[in-house]
Amino acid sequence: VIVCAQAGNVNGGSFDPLRAIGERVRESKRPAWLHIDGAFGLWARVSPNRRALADGVELADSWSTDAHKWLNTPYDCGIALVRDPEAHRRTFRGGAKYLPGDTAVPNPFDHTPELSRRARGFALWAALRELGRRGVADLVERSCVHAERFASALRAISGVEVMNDVVLNQLVVRFGDDDDHTRAVTAQVIAEGVCFPSITIWRGVAAMRISVSNWSTDDEDVRRSVEAIARAHAG
Repeated sequence: VIVCAQAGNVNGGSFDPLRAIGERVRESKRPAWLHIDGAFGLWARVSPNRRALADGVELADSWSTDAHKWLNTPYDCGIALVRDPEAHRRTFRGGAKYLPGDTAVPNPFDHTPELSRRARGFALWAALRELGRRGVADLVERSCVHAERFASALRAISGVEVMNDVVLNQLVVRFGDDDDHTRAVTAQVIAEGVCFPSITIWRGVAAMRISVSNWSTDDEDVRRSVEAIARAHAG
């Protein structure tokens, strides 16, 4: 049995009850594997103010997260962490005759779907080396605070609804309770170039998705983005 839980929904930033799920999996009478998708939310563990959101992630058998989101590395830099290294290796090892056999140093191609690939891990190493634990924690916390400020300012605009509980760095926003208007607002904001939200479907309706994760975002960026959104909403 494979159980998948989520740490930080990619739209609204919400978390499954990870500890309760992990304990239930451990109590299962059947063999079970708990995987946690933490593309955004796994990084909450480094922030003292957000750490509780990810309580229980340590009970998982595997995690996945992204460096190309909060750590701002180039695209397609994903991270998989597996408690059982041999299970990880058996999953991906090809075993072709022309490939090296067992070596003292792990072969990268024994741990990913691709045999030939660029060194994605270098950008991740460089980001972690530069930021350190405190720097990553500051980046996460700063992004979440900006998301809260975004939400507060947008809620003050007539006809604007922030649809999610803003617990991380994600906002789901709807305009005038109207799909077409919401799509038009989002398109106009993108065209203006102040910020780059996207359209998503949230609980069956169209919504603007805002994800605050750029390391350089500051209060002025939030203010200018809210003004651009307000202009587009007003028409």
